Amino acid sequence: MPRLDATDLTRLDRYPFVVVSWVGDDRYPVSVATTFETDPERHEVILRESAGDAVAIPTDREVNVIGSHIRPTPGQGYDERRYVQLWGRAGLPSGGRVTFSPTRAWGWDEAEMPFFEYSERSVPQSRRYLELLSAAAGRRIRPRLSLGWLALRTTRLPFLSATIIPVLLGILIALRHGEFNIWLAVLTVVGGSLAHLAINVTNDIFDTLSGADAANLNPTQFSGGSRVLIYDLLTLRQLVAVALVLFGGAAAIGLLLVWLTGSLTLLLIGIAGIAVGIAYTAPPLKLVYRGLGEIAVAIGFGPIMLLGAYVVQTGRLALEPFVVSITVGILVALILYVNEIPDRTGDAVAGKRTLPVRLRPATITSGYLVAAIVAFAVIVVGVAGGILPWPTLLALAAVPLALRIHTGIRQHYNSPYILMAVMGTNVNLNLIVGGLLLGGYAASLVAAALLR
Repeated sequence: MPRLDATDLTRLDRYPFVVVSWVGDDRYPVSVATTFETDPERHEVILRESAGDAVAIPTDREVNVIGSHIRPTPGQGYDERRYVQLWGRAGLPSGGRVTFSPTRAWGWDEAEMPFFEYSERSVPQSRRYLELLSAAAGRRIRPRLSLGWLALRTTRLPFLSATIIPVLLGILIALRHGEFNIWLAVLTVVGGSLAHLAINVTNDIFDTLSGADAANLNPTQFSGGSRVLIYDLLTLRQLVAVALVLFGGAAAIGLLLVWLTGSLTLLLIGIAGIAVGIAYTAPPLKLVYRGLGEIAVAIGFGPIMLLGAYVVQTGRLALEPFVVSITVGILVALILYVNEIPDRTGDAVAGKRTLPVRLRPATITSGYLVAAIVAFAVIVVGVAGGILPWPTLLALAAVPLALRIHTGIRQHYNSPYILMAVMGTNVNLNLIVGGLLLGGYAASLVAAALLR
């Protein structure tokens, strides 16, 4: 948040009047509105007192002069938000005029800084205020969310589609190969989901400890982490406890599946999945800090999730689920890839050398298009080679959506809050392609049943 020079009065000239506030003798705030004029050469503000004013501007204490503006926009909210606050003392009135000499100032203009960035820059000040309030009240005062919203934010639950889609695809491919157990399928979905949520929480812990989240002043709905530690919604100890519980649940289900299936292959896949998830942000590897985050995500949510689900049902590896996992892994990695774009400034400060930090915008934009083309090409090659059933070509219907995302990235690369809509569409791309692949496999299963 830009701190204004205490003698810079030119910003006040944009307001027709100001509000003068101070703390009265009874310890309650008092405010009066007045017209004014500025004298930049003398670094003064001339406040006009009306003869009918019941309250005079005091000269024996600090007063606050505020100029503000906001424009309501029907159906949308507000825009053109800005304000200037000046602190100082007023001189003795003379001819209905009071001379005000500011000693410090503060302000914000939406045209210069987006509201969300302004809010993030205000977090340290807010925490200091709550600490002072806690000391005065003699008890801990902190922000609070309802349990449901807190759980949603802490675990980033909406991103579970990245797990559910590959797991369901692995199960459907196994069904196509003549293997299916409903209870094993349910356990796989639950176990995979718990592992994903645990990794989300762990990533937040290490990103907070490294300073990456605090340095990120442009978080969006899809990037910047949960920020529950930054906002003091949870303590570090509580967040670590959440991660341990989630990891414990995932490990328990994983070991149960290994015991039920007797598959050493499944055990190795599970160990690899947990290792990749932790190494993503945890030292010493910190893969995402080295520009390897996309590869880790592609492997974790592609082959590991999809092949793992397939092995649970069949006890063996196969080429078909591996080929499908390449497309799924690329699309999930592209979610991270695009979400890293608005985080790049804060990531660079924290030493998090993601691809958007390392590479030029044009390279990042082109890279998205190339990766998306490869993801769809794998499906075409898989069908042409007789590995995938032809109904999976339904997924190609999402190609125009990928092209639209590429255009959005190119146009809004440097506008994080406009890019947020593009990030949302990119998340939906994974969901849509996954849904079309699931539909393609379901269609192939129905066709096979009818042809028997």
